[in-house]
Amino acid sequence: MDLRFYEDPETGQSHIFEHAVTEKEVEEVLRTRGEDVRASGNARRKIGRTSAGRYLQVFYVPDEDGCGAFVITAYEPQSRAMRAFRRRQRRKGK
Repeated sequence: MDLRFYEDPETGQSHIFEHAVTEKEVEEVLRTRGEDVRASGNARRKIGRTSAGRYLQVFYVPDEDGCGAFVITAYEPQSRAMRAFRRRQRRKGK
């Protein structure tokens, strides 16, 4: 999967680093199962789990060819968002 990351204009580094998220973690979340829903515009939001067990919320815009994505940001969901995510996952299982 070809991923490009939004770079903070002030630091020149990927914006995800400000949230203590690595590029590898983002790729894991985008490759694995999780909740993937439409956000604003062409963007999507995916909540998933890394191989280390950490939950992340990733905002991205998929490439038109489907082979990659432009990652806007990624961070750990707040407790309220995690409760809602787990509730939706339990409902799916029924």
